[in-house]
Amino acid sequence: MIDFTTFFSMGGYGAYVWPAYGLTALAFAGMLGWTLLTLKSRRREEQALSAAGRNKRSRRGVKS
Repeated sequence: MIDFTTFFSMGGYGAYVWPAYGLTALAFAGMLGWTLLTLKSRRREEQALSAAGRNKRSRRGVKS
């Protein structure tokens, strides 16, 4: 069985590989967070536009 220090050192390249994995995971987490925040914002915007459209349509049917 391989011991963990040998696995994590990856033949001397571990100092380059593990930070690369970490930065990649951090970038993916940032993209996911950004996407979810944007999604929330777009949903609020969609609801506001939908409500404005419903109000506009309901006013058209009313005759003065």
